[in-house]
Amino acid sequence: MATKKEIAHTNLGIPQRKKIILSIDGGGMRGILTVQLLKKLEEIAGSPCYEWCDMVAGTSTGAIISGLILKKNSAKKIEELYINLVARVFTKRNFLANRYYNPPAYDKKNYRNLLKQLIGNDTLEKLNQETNIDCCFTSKDLNAGEETFFTCVNSNGLSNGTYKSVLLRAVMEATMSAPTYFSPFERFVDGGTTTYNNPTLTAVLEALTYTGKDKYKADELVVFSFGTGTTLRFIDPLETDSIKGIDALFWLNYVMEETNKDASEMQIDLLRSKLIKGLELRRYQISLDKAAIQLIPNKSIKHIPNLEADSLHELENDVLSNIDMADVTKFPLMKVIGEAMAEFICSTDNNSKKTGNWFQSDFVDPKTKRGTLVTAHGYKFIEEIIRNLSNKDWIEKQPTA
Repeated sequence: MATKKEIAHTNLGIPQRKKIILSIDGGGMRGILTVQLLKKLEEIAGSPCYEWCDMVAGTSTGAIISGLILKKNSAKKIEELYINLVARVFTKRNFLANRYYNPPAYDKKNYRNLLKQLIGNDTLEKLNQETNIDCCFTSKDLNAGEETFFTCVNSNGLSNGTYKSVLLRAVMEATMSAPTYFSPFERFVDGGTTTYNNPTLTAVLEALTYTGKDKYKADELVVFSFGTGTTLRFIDPLETDSIKGIDALFWLNYVMEETNKDASEMQIDLLRSKLIKGLELRRYQISLDKAAIQLIPNKSIKHIPNLEADSLHELENDVLSNIDMADVTKFPLMKVIGEAMAEFICSTDNNSKKTGNWFQSDFVDPKTKRGTLVTAHGYKFIEEIIRNLSNKDWIEKQPTA
């Protein structure tokens, strides 16, 4: 009789000899979108991720989800736990707490207590031995001035990794301590402050080059990479020198969001380029803009308060581009977007014939080379950019301060 792992490989179109890495991006409360995709993935696989994944990787909220998988929770159970975590993690530090004028905005006390209950004092090594699932989590070490990979890999029954003896709940706090939102965890802040808010390349490097180099091979590896929804900020060129509101606050948010997004896209472009021969990437992401939302099923959002829209397709860019990772009022919306995205990935025609991706291959548009639901805008402005930057008079008219 076939094992759950063998059945999952078959159902997901993966040869039995190949190993599977599951990587999940950071993104605060937007991680509820990813949980909807994992629920559908497990439905297709026929069993929970912990039954057939060889490695889990995560940053920030992605590490929370991956850590719960490491503790042998199904996606459905993770959804229950995650809703409780999000409801309590973004607890105002006090009435005057504010990201900009009196940071941090939130107190991690509830989060730390919940982790004690859910994770206990299990170390990475203990969980690695119990589940045979390898792990890789990211954080930024302020003292060393570099990113830290908390990794544990099981090779021939032995757990290897510099930080294998640390507590999982300590790692889960280190990786989510986002500056201005939360206080640092001693020397550590959120892994999303590095170029690895998307930890996919981190996991691949650990598997093929570092701790797992004797266990993993590129041509025998499938990497499932899940985003949490990426925000696109649209700024009219005529308004770049006269931003509405306080410039410093605008650019702080812009830099934090855009550097994460651009680093993530560069990693995915690199992995899709086939520079690592034989590696198979299956990336699932959606850009939170009107063009992408129009492609997924038009689910009702009437039950969500404070939205001037009754369905997903009525949402405008000004709402979608401002879904902050700590805005729990948008939590129900992100859940619906995740459900609609899962339906789109696993779509069928009127005769119940599968027409979607069904998690069988990379979720990419063959024309743009970007994710199927990641809107590409740059090509629209190529002629305008060439015209302006080739015009010496236009250059001289641009403000210098």
